[in-house]
Amino acid sequence: MAKDRQMEDSLVRLNRIKPQTNVLFNIMFTIFAAISIIPVIFVFIISITSEQSIRLHGYRFWPAEFSSEAYKFLINEADSIMRAFGISVLVAVVGTILGLILTSTMGYVISRSNYKLNGFMTMVVFIPMIFNGGMLSSYVINIQLLNLKDSVWALILPLCVSSFNVIICKTFFKTNIPESVFESAQIDGASQFVTFTRIAIPLAKPMMATIALFLCFGYWNDWFQASLYITNTRLLSLQALLNNIQRAIEMMANNPTQGLSLQAYWNAMPKEGARMAMAVIIVVPIACTYPFFQKYFISGLTVGAVKG
Repeated sequence: MAKDRQMEDSLVRLNRIKPQTNVLFNIMFTIFAAISIIPVIFVFIISITSEQSIRLHGYRFWPAEFSSEAYKFLINEADSIMRAFGISVLVAVVGTILGLILTSTMGYVISRSNYKLNGFMTMVVFIPMIFNGGMLSSYVINIQLLNLKDSVWALILPLCVSSFNVIICKTFFKTNIPESVFESAQIDGASQFVTFTRIAIPLAKPMMATIALFLCFGYWNDWFQASLYITNTRLLSLQALLNNIQRAIEMMANNPTQGLSLQAYWNAMPKEGARMAMAVIIVVPIACTYPFFQKYFISGLTVGAVKG
């Protein structure tokens, strides 16, 4: 008993962090947090800076003149922005749920060593990580074969399943959940579907939360699919709308003599502020979702699943 206590004390001493090291870690994490937060604060400050101040003084953390014109402009364009916001939310929610279902089922299947086509299906999943079919072939399949042009599914299906995410699921099911758990379920007469839904998925919450976060970020930040498959402006996502505004601003800036009838509107528009204000609208919702996933990143839920 005394020997065990001595071993525990020695382990505690070995794992103890020195005060100087703890201070160093705190300083490092503070710097990393500042590197992540300061750009977002800077973008918000630019969004409330007047165009005149930006033209005269450039970007500043404390602008010479504050202005809410950028957000007034967004309020005036509320119909198109809210519609684009709704499309982004719809695509992110549906895509994340569908992607989780497909990714987890594929990862679970190829993680089972007794699956006859395990080797073949693993190669089918692994090869696209190295060799890509190319943009042209994807475009032809999605437009001509699947007829996804001007459809919300064109924003969802191309990004739904990633070989990288499937490999993550396979590795988690293979290494983090003891095989004895699955064997116990088989002895009790559980089918593979029951084992997957009632045993594997509840024990894989950290992995599911991680994949959900990857998918949600991917869908929310994507604008490229809309540029390929969407011509109907009513189906543009928030990011695609921002990209269109950015291109319109660049076009007008590079061709000041064209579109003379729009010059008054162009001169009155808070160009830099509008872009930054839309960036704030894009960043805030996705940043608010992170705390809901954070607790699953710390440790798995399989500790203590097998006793004895």
